[in-house]
Amino acid sequence: MNPEADKLYQLLPAVYRIRDAEQRGVLRALCEVLAEDIAVLRENLDQLYDDQFIETCADWVAPYIGDVIGYRTLHAVTERTRSARAEVANTIAYRRRKGTATVLEQLARDVTGWNARVVEFFQSLETSQYMNHLRPTNLTTVDLRNWEALERRDTAFNQIAHSVDMRRIDTQQGRYNIPNIGLFLWRLDAYAVRRSPAFRVDDERFLFSPLGNNQQLFTRPQSETDITHLTEPINVPEPISRRVLDRDIVQSSDETPSLYFGEGKSISIEIDGVELTWKHIHVCNLSDDGLSWAHLPVSKVSIDPVLGRIAVPPGTLPVNVRVTYHYGFSMPTGGGSYERGKTFAPGGGFASVTQGQSLQAELTAAQAGGIVQIDDSGRYAETLSLNLPAAAKVEVRAANEQRPTLVLNGDWTITLAPGAELTLNGLLITGGRVRINAVGGDGTRLLRLRHCTLVPGLSLTREGEPVSPSAPSLVIEREGTTVEIDHCVVGGIRAVDSTELSIAHSLVDATAPTGVAYSALDGLGAGGVLSIVSCTVMGKVHTKRLDLASNTIFASALTGGDSWNHPVWSEQNQQGCCRFSFVPLNSIVPRRFRCHPDLAVEAALLEADQPKGSLTGPETQALTLATQARVRPAFTARRYGQAAYGQLAGHCPEDIGRGADDESEMGVFHDAFAPQREDNLKIRLQEYLRFGLEAGVFYST
Repeated sequence: MNPEADKLYQLLPAVYRIRDAEQRGVLRALCEVLAEDIAVLRENLDQLYDDQFIETCADWVAPYIGDVIGYRTLHAVTERTRSARAEVANTIAYRRRKGTATVLEQLARDVTGWNARVVEFFQSLETSQYMNHLRPTNLTTVDLRNWEALERRDTAFNQIAHSVDMRRIDTQQGRYNIPNIGLFLWRLDAYAVRRSPAFRVDDERFLFSPLGNNQQLFTRPQSETDITHLTEPINVPEPISRRVLDRDIVQSSDETPSLYFGEGKSISIEIDGVELTWKHIHVCNLSDDGLSWAHLPVSKVSIDPVLGRIAVPPGTLPVNVRVTYHYGFSMPTGGGSYERGKTFAPGGGFASVTQGQSLQAELTAAQAGGIVQIDDSGRYAETLSLNLPAAAKVEVRAANEQRPTLVLNGDWTITLAPGAELTLNGLLITGGRVRINAVGGDGTRLLRLRHCTLVPGLSLTREGEPVSPSAPSLVIEREGTTVEIDHCVVGGIRAVDSTELSIAHSLVDATAPTGVAYSALDGLGAGGVLSIVSCTVMGKVHTKRLDLASNTIFASALTGGDSWNHPVWSEQNQQGCCRFSFVPLNSIVPRRFRCHPDLAVEAALLEADQPKGSLTGPETQALTLATQARVRPAFTARRYGQAAYGQLAGHCPEDIGRGADDESEMGVFHDAFAPQREDNLKIRLQEYLRFGLEAGVFYST
């Protein structure tokens, strides 16, 4: 029964309804036809009312409301900038608080997706005190007893007064002046490692990192959906210093628990099943002191957040020490405890492995076909092997948001029969190589590495240096093998020339630009066919054919007397393409399209050669060398294990920082879209800054 038709029918005089009932409801049928059109009209009128508000309007109306308020579109690189409806709604909300520091901070976080803090630099200027308006915190001389002010000097949380700086803030040179506003951004994020077994040095000393290297611990930021106050250090993913953590522990009480230590916080420790609280912790410097560590504890458990070290009192003799901590990195790449569920193989059945169980036993049981899932972030020190029969499909993966560490006792030897497929997902592998054995009949095989880390140099020293810098992490000995590497960190790769290797969004690190990142098994000859997209390669490359290189940085170099002729060397160049990449000038690759430094050299020569033909040979060579020296990649950190590993430095030339095909940065972090995020912020700042103010963008990490 149609309610609209009933309402219309009841409006008719009763006599007509009586007669209509006697004549088989013809009038009733007419009312139902009219009611349908009335319902459409009513729905249209309701929608017209809803279209006046951004929260309820139809999708096609949102751009028109945006035009009414002068909304400018942004790069869709964050959750809040992908939806025009959300952006227009945010614009309306921002304008109600336009010109305030909190709205600038909210704006910066929303349009960049990074943690942010706004600093009004005039508050840190040295000023003559007016007796009716005293500013006791604004002192010209520095209080040398105030450790926090000294530790945070010239950062986003600076407390020290400065003299006026007349340089322009938009050049990132000048800061402290009356009209200057600074927006500090944290490009690194904090990623959790949950309940991982601490690396045992001896019965009293332990390390947070499962690889046995020193690890700087990071703050787990306490973020807010809507910013009601300016950002504090606890709200951003910053490295935790000893003094900051010590003050937090000392000032903690039952009423005001620790901000950094405890369950659900930045750091937690569990010893033999007992979760430690702030009452059991002492913070100190556990640096090396000869063969031991300095300041070993007497009564409480000591931790060093800068080195990632733990020391227990003598006689404690813990059996099982588990730690939860956070480390810094640019984006989800390599083995890490972040969301990876979409990369899992379809199907619900799998064999689970946890700490204390044999991973090799489960691999043997599943090698005919199946899924082996490691359900925790434990350390599995085993000698592994895997033998897949023909057409078998096997996936070895970490559970979602877990990061297990496989400590190999030698090479992990994998045998793939024709038609076999093996996928490794979310694993951190150290201690040995992953080796595809050269046995079995002819046919194609497939190896996939997704979100894995094959530690460059096989393993790390205590200081984070590679133990075997020249050793490859992945060796493909079997002909006809196809390898797919996606969102991984791997060391050098060796492959026979019939291998087909595809690498995307990954970092291949031979531990030095002069090391061998990709070659044949002997480290000199040509490896198989290579296709590489949005990657950073630290080391030399020799391939049979380079089918595609796109948005990639080849940080490669030759040494004096090097046995290699070229840092990047493709032997078959009749096909293939090298586009929007950094490739050293003395490389042999297929046709280059908008690659650097070639493009920069060409532009420099064209500009200097006026009138045409005026440049001499020595002048051309000098200008080429100068441009080549200027346009080259610069990294914040080059060692695996450091927080800013593989990140382009702030002084890296824009030719590389914006040289990809979509004007993002080249390299492994292309999909972070850092240039577009910065552009989004600069577009919005023009609208929300008060008249007379100037803003500058600074990167804290």
